[in-house]
Amino acid sequence: MLPMNTTEIFLIAMGLVFTVPYFIWRLGNTGYYAPLVVVQILTGIVLGPGILGHVFPDYYQFVFNPAVVQSLTGIAWWAVMLFVFLAGIELDLSKAWEDRKESGITAGLAMLMPLVFGALAAAFMASGALGSGWIGAQGQTWQFIMGVAMACAVTALPILILFMEKMGLLRLPLGQRILRYASLDDIAIWGVLALILMDWHRVGQQIFFFFAFAILSMALRRLMQKLPESDRWYVALIWLIVCAFGADWSGLHYMVGAFLAGVVIESKWFNQSQMDFLRHHVLLVMMPVFFLSTGLRTNWSMGGATVFMAAGILLLASVSGKLAGIHIAGRLLKWPPGEASLIGWLLQTKALIMIIFANILLDKQIISSESFTALLLMAVMSTMLTTPMVTPLLEKMK
Repeated sequence: MLPMNTTEIFLIAMGLVFTVPYFIWRLGNTGYYAPLVVVQILTGIVLGPGILGHVFPDYYQFVFNPAVVQSLTGIAWWAVMLFVFLAGIELDLSKAWEDRKESGITAGLAMLMPLVFGALAAAFMASGALGSGWIGAQGQTWQFIMGVAMACAVTALPILILFMEKMGLLRLPLGQRILRYASLDDIAIWGVLALILMDWHRVGQQIFFFFAFAILSMALRRLMQKLPESDRWYVALIWLIVCAFGADWSGLHYMVGAFLAGVVIESKWFNQSQMDFLRHHVLLVMMPVFFLSTGLRTNWSMGGATVFMAAGILLLASVSGKLAGIHIAGRLLKWPPGEASLIGWLLQTKALIMIIFANILLDKQIISSESFTALLLMAVMSTMLTTPMVTPLLEKMK
């Protein structure tokens, strides 16, 4: 029998990406605790070098050979660029501005408290109490602490939308308030990320990028309002590529550029149902490849128990910090009983956006692959907690 070529092996890998998580999700009926997105992330970890590669090294090397991994990585880059771009477009800060006092207090505390708790957890890891090797080769201690703290504070807005839609909260006033809080935090957290990624050796390029981005953004906004909607999609994709390239060239990261490209575009320029349709199909068709490529980057060389311990510490910092911040806001703003807990648990949703941040920190070698694995586990666990904790609270409030 003739040996398989790269195309055939690539299709085997793609078959694993789409088949295994779907059957686990459907046959295991995991929707309550772990939606399909979470199952896909976990499957990516299982198919990675730490588990499949350790148990079946020859099979792993055959399927995930360098040529196949390179092809998968290219798809993953484009998928995550589109996803982050759409997340930027869907940010609507005009409503947050209308209720800026309430939104500012809540969003500020919802970000500040987990940021502080996460920084303490990161400092504990950096101290060597859990062993060395958590900080990446190019990372400084302050970058590691701020990067991990940021990961503890983030909320995944697109997945939050999916969860609230499923629970019937999205179009209610409470759901819209939660979206405002998450939107403000997203903007602030991306700002923190940009600060962490500042490359002082290329600061001139970064200043040029931000200056050019500001000028071109104003021109783009004028152009988009004059174009028919069918042309706006093409122009938006070209704009996405230009911004991603500029950000990466300047030493930030292509995902930072993708997010900025979306932020300056208004969702009202597009049909909302088409926007929802596109987001859904990016998640369905392309993002599973990103989850697999993320799983291929996990590392357990420090020892599974140590990595899980670090993930548990980060989870505790993230959950307790977010709940503490929201409860303080609830007392200051005199919310009804139970509302703070409901909002706090919904804002725990971290999968996707936090994983995207962790990928950026790993690409820049600010965190090590062991830290990346711990952050990945924390993101999955915090997202899996959301539905089981929110459902009884929601029933009690009704």
